[in-house]
Amino acid sequence: MTISRRNFLEASVAAGTAATCSGILNGQETPGVETKPSPLKGKAEHCVYLWLGGGAAQMDTWDPKAKGDPKLKKPGSYYASIDTAVAGTQVCEFLPECAKILDRFNLVRTVNHDVIDEHAAAVNRMHTGRTTSETVVYPSIGSVISERRGSVAENIPAYLLIGYPSPTRGPGFLGSKHGYVYLTDTSNGPSGLQRPKDISTQRQTRRDELLSRTRAEFRNRTGTANANTVLENYDRAVEEAARLAGPQFMSLFQLDQESADVRNRYGGEFGQRCLLTRRLLQGGVRFVEVAHNLNFLNGTGWDVHNEGILNQHKLIQELDTALSALVLDLERCKLLDKTLIVVGTEFGRPAGFDGGGGRGHHGKCFSVAMAGGGLKNGLTIGTTDELAMNVVDRPVSVPDLHATIYAALGIDTGHTLYAGDRPVPITDGGRPIQELFV
Repeated sequence: MTISRRNFLEASVAAGTAATCSGILNGQETPGVETKPSPLKGKAEHCVYLWLGGGAAQMDTWDPKAKGDPKLKKPGSYYASIDTAVAGTQVCEFLPECAKILDRFNLVRTVNHDVIDEHAAAVNRMHTGRTTSETVVYPSIGSVISERRGSVAENIPAYLLIGYPSPTRGPGFLGSKHGYVYLTDTSNGPSGLQRPKDISTQRQTRRDELLSRTRAEFRNRTGTANANTVLENYDRAVEEAARLAGPQFMSLFQLDQESADVRNRYGGEFGQRCLLTRRLLQGGVRFVEVAHNLNFLNGTGWDVHNEGILNQHKLIQELDTALSALVLDLERCKLLDKTLIVVGTEFGRPAGFDGGGGRGHHGKCFSVAMAGGGLKNGLTIGTTDELAMNVVDRPVSVPDLHATIYAALGIDTGHTLYAGDRPVPITDGGRPIQELFV
């Protein structure tokens, strides 16, 4: 009997999984091994990933500790802490609006990975759930959700990014069909979907004629079969852009249709991104990533080395205003239970201060906040030590975090993706946080 490479790999993965389903050594998963698929299936229809680029300090946001003093080199939180709607759980004093409604949230305080000093590697880890590979380009969480769940509505993309594009946020081996549509500001919709106004019909006709000749020459050079594959992918991209350029999708970007009161409630540019996100969800977008790292307020974003920390509170305040408005607005629109909001970052910060009074990088222990999603809300997952530097109990790996998000959206966390004919488990051994599922 002839055994194909794909069948051999499938059998190998199945055998490895069966042999190690109970392969938990001292509370740690066996690296690279898929655990037993979880039966947990949530009912969320959408996911919002609010991205705090640069590394948000856990002790200055969601996991406050006793105050430190940068002048005295005393480690600790930069700010005071306040009580919340969840008994026994406190947050930073600059998150008062989120504190009032924290019963709609879950705080995961023990997320961890082994990346410390490399922003790009940590961003990749938090978006793909895996280390960078020389042989496989892994898909981002948004692309996996696009592939598994697709668009909610016709002529609406499954995945939209409000921020700068990057391969880390891309579809990897899933292909361009599961990539993102992106924009970098809220004053206009995505660029490139519609013909520029200065391109006349006559000029466009000449361009089309040139393209037709170029396509014919390309076929002659590369051979019909290979050329057809490339050109079919190109044509699909053009057709998709033409569909998205219609009024159904482009009207979602008209924020001036919202009342002044609503727009003011969300606050500045980041808030307007979150307001646009609510409109995109209502229009049928499945996954939206919203970046909060364009250095609007302090010149460094959340990467608060040295003097960058002096205005960190302004970032926290803007997050508080926008996030609380989004949660309450989705609740008003009956969408909060259908939408999982995840507030992520590439790593945390150490409790100690650097020479300029700021903070360095710390991946061993940091916080991710979630809201809505039809989960059992109002929980605080995991405990950290007195400086939020180490996990005391309930560690949550990045694959665990991804598995939790997938499960919340009704995606089978035991599913296998394929990079060509190579089987790839949907997470790197991740298991959903069971406490969050009713």
